[in-house]
Amino acid sequence: MDKRLLDILCCPVSKTPVRLLGKSELEALNTAIGQGQVDTVAGTPVRTPLTEGLITIDRKVIYRIDDGIPVMLPEEGIGTPQLRDFPAAA
Repeated sequence: MDKRLLDILCCPVSKTPVRLLGKSELEALNTAIGQGQVDTVAGTPVRTPLTEGLITIDRKVIYRIDDGIPVMLPEEGIGTPQLRDFPAAA
């Protein structure tokens, strides 16, 4: 992802800046998705693993990146409190 774009992106709800998901965070998220344990903020089950993602710097919400394009829709966010084995830091 383009660093300039990453520098201006933020959560559309809280306005908190975002960063790329770390490898351990992405693996933990995809494990939970594979086990059917992940829903979007809107309550829709997430069934497709992420290849890339963004996380707010307060680590509360994850947004997927599809084909290099961040999907920053509030209802598409994934709340991290539902992830039981989410790493403490990237």
